[in-house]
Amino acid sequence: MDRNAQDPISRDPTAHDRIPLDRVEEQADHIESPAAAEPELTDGFNLVIDALKLNGIETIYGVPGIPITDLGRLAQARGMRVVSFRHEQNAGNAAAIAGYLTKKPGVCLTVSAPGFLNGLTALANATTNCFPMILISGSSEREIVDLQQGDYEEMDQLAVAKPLCKAAFRVLHACDIGIGVARAIRAACSGRPGGVYLDLPAKLFSQVMDAAAGEKSLVKVIDPAPAQRPGADAIARALDVLKTAERPLIVLGKGAAYAQADDAVRALVEQSGIPYVPMSMAKGLLPDTHPLSAGAARSTALKDSDVVLLVGARLNWLLSHGKGKTWGAPGSKKFIQIDIEPKEMDSNVEIVAPVVGDIGSCVQALLDGMGKDWKAPPAAWLDTLKSKKETNVAKMEQKLRRNVAPMDFHGALGALKTVIKERPDAILVNEGANTLDLARGVIDMYQPRKRLDVGTWGVMGIGMGFAIAAAIETGKPVLAVEGDSAFGFSGMEVETICRYELPVCIVVFNNNGIYRGTDTDPTGRDPGTTVFVKDSRYDRMMEAFGGVGVNVTTPDELKRAVDEAMDSGRPTLINAVIDPQAGSESGNIGSLNPQSQLKKKA
Repeated sequence: MDRNAQDPISRDPTAHDRIPLDRVEEQADHIESPAAAEPELTDGFNLVIDALKLNGIETIYGVPGIPITDLGRLAQARGMRVVSFRHEQNAGNAAAIAGYLTKKPGVCLTVSAPGFLNGLTALANATTNCFPMILISGSSEREIVDLQQGDYEEMDQLAVAKPLCKAAFRVLHACDIGIGVARAIRAACSGRPGGVYLDLPAKLFSQVMDAAAGEKSLVKVIDPAPAQRPGADAIARALDVLKTAERPLIVLGKGAAYAQADDAVRALVEQSGIPYVPMSMAKGLLPDTHPLSAGAARSTALKDSDVVLLVGARLNWLLSHGKGKTWGAPGSKKFIQIDIEPKEMDSNVEIVAPVVGDIGSCVQALLDGMGKDWKAPPAAWLDTLKSKKETNVAKMEQKLRRNVAPMDFHGALGALKTVIKERPDAILVNEGANTLDLARGVIDMYQPRKRLDVGTWGVMGIGMGFAIAAAIETGKPVLAVEGDSAFGFSGMEVETICRYELPVCIVVFNNNGIYRGTDTDPTGRDPGTTVFVKDSRYDRMMEAFGGVGVNVTTPDELKRAVDEAMDSGRPTLINAVIDPQAGSESGNIGSLNPQSQLKKKA
């Protein structure tokens, strides 16, 4: 039978004209287009993006691949900045320092198993350094992993991550993505910040749900790092101890820089009149040229002080655990410590006045308690530090003026010291052994959070990740000063710098090896274990990707090349030829590198 014969409207185009109007409207109510009948849907991919964007996270650092390739594509299409690296560890380092600079968790996105493991080093380093970061990794399916049936890149990633980060979560259902991302953000930022792992199995991304329900499932994190104000008795106790000091000292750590309580920290120093020593990433909270800076008299300040106020600094190995010859006679110190983590107190020595809370609140409470008539430290103490500082600066100036070829570390750093003095807004990234140790003392910083380096663990390989994130997050020019060994850990990211056309100038201090380029193999078979290819031209790596490469042999050439790079904003790598014999074994921490006292066996 002809189907149209049963349909008077279809058989005669004018038939509706003869049907009563109320019948036409009734029929129209039951006729819907297929598109209108289907509810709007969303999926796991889009919900992850929605959850991040809802919480103000607009940048992802990562390496694409199974199963997260489309997540990166979709995030980029929806306006997020997705920066693709050549190695996950470098992407993770970028995310970590982005968290430090912004106080929002930096996000690193990796593939499963090997990619996840590559990112895990950066996650652990972020946790150790108290940088808020979230490592998001795709993973294999739970039912196969749990039965160990050999899935693609099978690994129980959540179990692996847990001991190395502040918190770890897994999301199995699309409707839980919002709460999973929210928990990760809050864990990364609250209290003492740190790294968080978020595990997203492959099946999660393709899960589909009603778009309206998906939107309702998202969570905007309210006050992820609430102020933790100190107790009034703790503040009173700390001030009572400070009042008794004849030789007080403030030590500023990178926690003080992270807090972004810059005005309050400066007021604490200037209102109290107490000299201060900045740890390396706290340099610039007050200019290193400030009259109360005791950085150039650090050894004297630590050894001879009698009351030490720690602001966002930990008494770990970087401060000789608060004891030993660095700190003078046993029992000669009283320590006051400001930290948001109560367990940090008494970690190595007695803290006579623990002040638990966020740094901004604690410093402001001290200021309020001091009032305007706080008694300045005795002039004798200030004069002692001033005299020592002037002596040390004069000795250093002679070294920094060395204009020899090939350069030594001091001559090269003298040129870079002038660069930063003339460009205080630039960000300095620094890693290496001698390159790092000497630059810490030589290059003055003038603004907070402008010096980024290896931090608490002292790990090599942070350079290019830090430089890329610093350029992206701040829009400022970046000067990365690298030892040739340190550069090798992340050097391939020069392609990433060129690809994204970032204003990064890299200076590689090339002395042909680790520590020095003079080691030999006693058997004559191979190069020495610490030696690289002689007279390597790292500048040509940058040229290979369209950047600018420069080879320099004198401090004057180095200064001109860096200025040109910073003025142009073009990706630049300067191969700075350093005397292979310059440098010391393990830099300034050679005592931590044990050496055999036995004669070499044949």
